[in-house]
Amino acid sequence: MLATLPTKCGVSMQRSTHSVDVKAPTPKEQLLEILKEKSVCHGSFTLASGVQSDLYIDAKQTTQDPRGAILVGRVGWEVVKQVARDLRRRIDSIGGLTMGADPIASSIGIFAHLEDSSSELQTFVVRKVPKTHGRHKLIEGNFSAGDSVVIVDDVITTGGSTLQAIEAVKEAGGEIAFVIVLVDRQEGGRKNIEKHGYRVVPIFTREDLIVADAPRRSDIAIA
Repeated sequence: MLATLPTKCGVSMQRSTHSVDVKAPTPKEQLLEILKEKSVCHGSFTLASGVQSDLYIDAKQTTQDPRGAILVGRVGWEVVKQVARDLRRRIDSIGGLTMGADPIASSIGIFAHLEDSSSELQTFVVRKVPKTHGRHKLIEGNFSAGDSVVIVDDVITTGGSTLQAIEAVKEAGGEIAFVIVLVDRQEGGRKNIEKHGYRVVPIFTREDLIVADAPRRSDIAIA
């Protein structure tokens, strides 16, 4: 017998009442299931452009979930290390445009230090506009001119928010090593960023988040 677990957004997850000997899912597979369960919402939604969509991907429901955050940190840090090795780049800090990038950068930074207490990886946040008081900073946190930086984002559609973060870091004297995104909507954003000369590495794509038996959707909204 199968018992259906209640869900708000995401696919209906089913749990078998019988014991089954199966291979334990990898951290990336676990993260994908959380994204499907918590972040994929069906309904009627209005995009920022005013266009209606019947599918909404709210990545923050995953990145702000404690278990999801742990998995984002673990999976994301493995991606950072692998790509840095492939490109032979050192990584000093990681961050992106608030607020989609905030929990991702923090999770990766924390996991890096849990894995190796001697790690010097730092994290930062790029404001959308400079702070109007105090030090009037556009970049908050631990970033310094000359840092080799990984830019992160939760979702890319056109790539605009990612490019905004890149420009802020460059203007402050940082060097962009590469870009990591949790979900690529596959709507031109990756190509738009890469034509500026930056490698983009998605952890998941839109196709990964849509269950095989779901009807094909013509439009997808992202939080």
